[in-house]
Amino acid sequence: MSEAHTTSADTSLTGFNPADPELFRDEKILPFFEQMRAREPVHRCPDSPYGPFWSVTRYEDIMAVDKNHEEFSSDARAGGIIIDDGNVGDPDSDFFVSSFITMDPPDHGPQRKAVNKIVAPSSLMNFESLIRERTTKLLDSLPVGEEFDWVESVSIELTTLMLATLFDFPLEDRHKLTRWSDVSTAEPGSPIVGTQEERAAELMECLEYFSRLKKERRDGPANLDLVTMLAQDAATADQPDFNFLGNLMLLIVGGNDTTRNTMSGSINAFNQYPDQLDKLKAKPALLGNMVSEVIRWQTPLAHMRRTANTDTMIGSQPIAKGDKVVMWYYSGNRDESVFDNANAFDITRKNARQTMSFGFGLHRCMGMRLAEVQMKVLWEEILKRWDRIELTGDVERVESNFVNGYTKMPVRIVA
Repeated sequence: MSEAHTTSADTSLTGFNPADPELFRDEKILPFFEQMRAREPVHRCPDSPYGPFWSVTRYEDIMAVDKNHEEFSSDARAGGIIIDDGNVGDPDSDFFVSSFITMDPPDHGPQRKAVNKIVAPSSLMNFESLIRERTTKLLDSLPVGEEFDWVESVSIELTTLMLATLFDFPLEDRHKLTRWSDVSTAEPGSPIVGTQEERAAELMECLEYFSRLKKERRDGPANLDLVTMLAQDAATADQPDFNFLGNLMLLIVGGNDTTRNTMSGSINAFNQYPDQLDKLKAKPALLGNMVSEVIRWQTPLAHMRRTANTDTMIGSQPIAKGDKVVMWYYSGNRDESVFDNANAFDITRKNARQTMSFGFGLHRCMGMRLAEVQMKVLWEEILKRWDRIELTGDVERVESNFVNGYTKMPVRIVA
């Protein structure tokens, strides 16, 4: 089974806004990306709720921008890494956040290094047994043969438990982490958060909660959790609140949305392409490649944004200093010049690991290996137990041009 993503050849792209969140909620964006790659791979939207911006849609161009931090800035004061400038707030206001992903060198390196050891190979080995213990316990509790929501019961629960472990966060309050993640990335006016002021108020609650934990751990033992690392490392111990909150939100969103929506995406993929599940059952050694292919096919974060530091070029297109540049990872992962039959989910794809979902260059996703371990363990345990997990109703998706994910996925386990 394959999806047809085509549009009329004479559809005009003039004035088109590919960042319209409804296009992502309804999965209507892919045919437009296909057309943009073919006809206008570096496309300018002159007017949108986010202001004017450039869209970069081809794999090679996206990678070139992502690796070029000298000419394309991630700095929060220039707007950060999301198309919506308001996501970081106004540098001159009471609400402004900055994290190491919204910093350029030399500020970026020391702050990333402060927490990077949590995903060192030795840490991943320790985490794997805990991940498997929790995964098996959760899967064994699911109602076989009855309908339930996969997003709520599995994807959110497993990722939230992992997040709580990474922060050594009180398990009884772990669902606060999910809420703060959703609030951080939601469009104002969405069902999640009404206004920017409401977003700021909830994130200030997050800051207050974590500030208490940071204070408690500043002089405590050097435990392997993210709060202790931020509290005790010289680069982050005395950082201002806006920077501490920014790093928290980066780590929460990075640990929540990507893994959570890849877990749900795998169920969606195998239901659209049931022959691929048959291949996996026949050859379990494909599991690692399957994980990479889900991450490519789903693309849990649809874009990253940069701001031009200087007059420059993307391909043959001149870009002016100060211009907003949006790298559409979702489009790059469907680029037919790199991935044959790119819209299809194919667990035997030879270059699945070339996914751009984790980014490139100095901002490449720190937690990519941990996300892969979580997905691998989940599907190892599913394959031990059941024949398939089938969709029983319509999938509901997030209304967002940033988080490419799911809010509801009704399923039934077939034993």
